Amino acid sequence: MQSGVDPATDRRAESGKEHEAAPAADGGHSASADSIRSRRLDARAALRYLLRVPLLLLHLLVSLPFTLLLINPLCARLTAGGERLDHRAIRLWSRGLVRIFGMRVRTVGQPLPGGVLFVANHVSWIDIEVLHATRMMGFVAKSEISRWPLIGWLARRAGTIYHQRGSNESLSGVLHQMLQRLRDGLGVGVFPEGGTSDGRRVRTFHARIFQAAVVAPSPVQPVALKFGGDAESQTWVAFGPNESFLGNFLRLLGGPGMRVEVHFLEGLPAGFEDGRRAMAETCRQRIVAALEARA
Repeated sequence: MQSGVDPATDRRAESGKEHEAAPAADGGHSASADSIRSRRLDARAALRYLLRVPLLLLHLLVSLPFTLLLINPLCARLTAGGERLDHRAIRLWSRGLVRIFGMRVRTVGQPLPGGVLFVANHVSWIDIEVLHATRMMGFVAKSEISRWPLIGWLARRAGTIYHQRGSNESLSGVLHQMLQRLRDGLGVGVFPEGGTSDGRRVRTFHARIFQAAVVAPSPVQPVALKFGGDAESQTWVAFGPNESFLGNFLRLLGGPGMRVEVHFLEGLPAGFEDGRRAMAETCRQRIVAALEARA
């Protein structure tokens, strides 16, 4: 699925850095070199689209209907490889989708079994698919995602709980659904930052979303999502200023391949006694430490 182009090199060229052209004595030569590089990058993106768009259509038209057929009460009672059949179908479909976007998922550590609250840093819409590729979990997401083409519909089928931001009534209902799922032994995934970041930092975690884990009680496991081999890759995946979902979707679809690491970090035990604020800050600190420990 990869184009053979080093992601960091490709993105540095796309962002217009001119360290190769800097020694040129005249501006005309530099502009010409930049123009050549730009045309090469456009050609690379075009080749990726030629490869990935047909694969994406095939994944949607063939793999998706088959996956949806397996999301039913009967398959929920069947297992494959020790995993619920419907969960396995969703996980494999998500892994295929992420792969079409040129992303190779590598899992570091092990997700905890059973009813666990997974908390992760939030970079882009593709975070949900990356996490689903490693461990099935029903997400809590902003209600706007329900209106995103394809992704919103798929998220609903995968058990996403939608929250209307700023509404205490909505949050109360969300916490009730989270609590029920955790007590049923199901994983729940949340992005405690409350929205996507620019990829440069992890924002403050909202502590109230941890209340369900306190009441259940259930373990909480922080998860660090690391795109590419450097901080520049993380910001490249994130939404740009005023970039729409469709714009980000198409940009990632035509972008260079990269490795994505999903770090399942040391969890907090059920019955954590220091309260939800300490729980939120501990999880954030562990995620930040994992992101800063880049190879």
